[in-house]
Amino acid sequence: MSEWVNRSSVRRVVVSAVMVLVCGCGVMRGQEAAAKTRVDELLTKMGRGHGLGPVAISPDGSLLAYTHHAKEGWQVVVAPFSESSPDVSKGTRVTAAKKGGAQCGDGMVTWSPDSRHLAFASDCQTEGQDNLFVATVGGDPTGGKAKVDVQRVTELKGEVGFPEFSPDGKKIAFLYVSGATRAAGALAAMKPPAGVIGDDGIEIQRVAEVDANANKPQAPTFLTPEKLHVYEFDWSPDSQGLAYVAADPPGENNWWVAKLYTRVAGAEPKAIFAPAEAAGPMHGLQIAVPRWSPDGKSIAFIGGLMSDQGSTGGDVWLLPASGGEPKDLTAGRPSSPAWFTWGDEHHLFVSEIYGGNSQLVRLKVSDDGTASAGSPIYSVAGTVGDGRLELSLSATKDRSLFVFNASSFDHPMEIYAAKAAMTMAGGDTSMGGLMQLTHFNDGLERAWGNTVSLNWKDEGFNVQGWLHLPKDYDPAKKYGLIVLVHGGPAAAAMSHWGGRGSLSGTAFSALGYFVLEPNPRGSYGQGEAFTAANRKDFGYGDLRDILAGVDTVLAKYPVDPQRVGLTGWSYGGFMTMFAVTQTQRFKAAVAGAGISDWKSYYGENSIDQWMTPYFGASVYKDPAVYAKSSAIDFIDKVKTPTLVVVGDRDGECPAPQSFEFWHALRDEHVPTQLVVYPNEGHGFVNPEHRTDVLVRALDWFAKYMPAGN
Repeated sequence: MSEWVNRSSVRRVVVSAVMVLVCGCGVMRGQEAAAKTRVDELLTKMGRGHGLGPVAISPDGSLLAYTHHAKEGWQVVVAPFSESSPDVSKGTRVTAAKKGGAQCGDGMVTWSPDSRHLAFASDCQTEGQDNLFVATVGGDPTGGKAKVDVQRVTELKGEVGFPEFSPDGKKIAFLYVSGATRAAGALAAMKPPAGVIGDDGIEIQRVAEVDANANKPQAPTFLTPEKLHVYEFDWSPDSQGLAYVAADPPGENNWWVAKLYTRVAGAEPKAIFAPAEAAGPMHGLQIAVPRWSPDGKSIAFIGGLMSDQGSTGGDVWLLPASGGEPKDLTAGRPSSPAWFTWGDEHHLFVSEIYGGNSQLVRLKVSDDGTASAGSPIYSVAGTVGDGRLELSLSATKDRSLFVFNASSFDHPMEIYAAKAAMTMAGGDTSMGGLMQLTHFNDGLERAWGNTVSLNWKDEGFNVQGWLHLPKDYDPAKKYGLIVLVHGGPAAAAMSHWGGRGSLSGTAFSALGYFVLEPNPRGSYGQGEAFTAANRKDFGYGDLRDILAGVDTVLAKYPVDPQRVGLTGWSYGGFMTMFAVTQTQRFKAAVAGAGISDWKSYYGENSIDQWMTPYFGASVYKDPAVYAKSSAIDFIDKVKTPTLVVVGDRDGECPAPQSFEFWHALRDEHVPTQLVVYPNEGHGFVNPEHRTDVLVRALDWFAKYMPAGN
């Protein structure tokens, strides 16, 4: 349960310390208006710089395509690439601006196997609707000298995602929700409930294809069944089939019980692996990133305990393409693979989280099904990705070069490259070990304080986290500390530029707090056993890991133990609600989209399938294990003033969970406030609402535990 979206600001209503509020309108007091102005200025400063989106290197390594945000909107740019002249900041824009200068939204770039054709999505010709275009690139792309012929190849009405050329270059396949009325997945705002619940208005994502060489827009052909919701897919090497991860609809709920399917020419789709039905260590776990081997004999995938689709981590598994028992290629590895690509029949390049770092390793697969990894090609304290999947990278055909966006707490986002032959002795903990390809954000200064990676031990576990020092840190002063717990729990706090989510650690740092972002048990980065260590134990071992991290900070830095606060969103919201029932160490708390009662939650949310792998059974079979971690059952222990915020159409962590927690705190005479944001799902999309959450959180912490003196 994670929050992935944007931020900004909203008008605020004057309220007492205890009341329910549905945001929308009101009058601000002078102090509140000043706080909002301060946060607006900070977020404006933090948001400065050039935005970069999906990036792709051509298979032959000669051209780089990327999406870049300019005054005309998001646009696709193509530039030549060479190691002798690696700066690709200047290139040729592929799409033309809309009539009247309106902004376009371009993205999702992918190259054809011959490196001469670029497919991308754009709404430039169809307002509010993405269609697929194919650009034929010739000449010199530098300085607008390239010859770029662009042809729209689709006529679509719905949601489009992840286009990929077939290996022979003749077709383009993509994920498609025909007639979509909302974004696919549980993060988006749920439809208001009406009609036959569970039967009406279900939208199914399928794999569709079009002719890559069409000379006019065409309707797509579907490649997957009408009654299967598809999450990810991969072309077979012969271009005649697919491997895909799919489940019965509704798609937002059933990803946790999805199966691996194949579709080959002349045959019906076949489920070749179903974790829910399997024996052994993959039983009941989740699968992602299916990839055919180059010889077509095997399919590899990421398998593990995952709490959200798209937040991928686990081990790399290998399965015969005909089906059978998969083999764990990375068993016991102290990292969390998130994405990979085949190099040849015996090698995989694996992009993974190790501790708090992003790293790329080359995995050698032996004929007996065992595998070994050498030293990392790179290991950086930063976040990387090419805009497709988590930690995914764009690679040349020979896998000699990998290209991606990257940023860290110290380095703003730019495009970088890594050579497969440039293995770094001991690993590089800065962005300096990578080849920088753009310089859009040179000179951009961070608005927050320095950040250090902390490591501590707790109950035999190695635990890592990030500590942001206050802006303009003075070791002679005493400061407040805010602990920010990430969503998930199968996720990780990673080093990245700027703020993310409605609750931002870098923003808290910029405004004078120490901020600890821990990765306790249940997180990615320390291996699959660590990720699974909070099963049937939510709020206990993970909280002890967090408190041990607080002790580590108190022992090393001038933090006032009477000014320690706690916050988080989604799973972090649950941890906030539960922690204040277990300890008095936190003097103020802000719970975003949390869960207060696992028993009632089971029957309220739209994604109940995720819970069985963690709790071992449904709430109807084992209510005690759900009660064990329910904050509401310990509510009489709470003394901590707690602000509660949530979206009114949240399907992952429904608003009644926040109402229940707020109502109980009010009944217990604990200072509290509940703010419900209209038309918001689990991930807020209205920038005014996102800023309002941050303003309210800062007001709350300032009231009950000031930053420093």
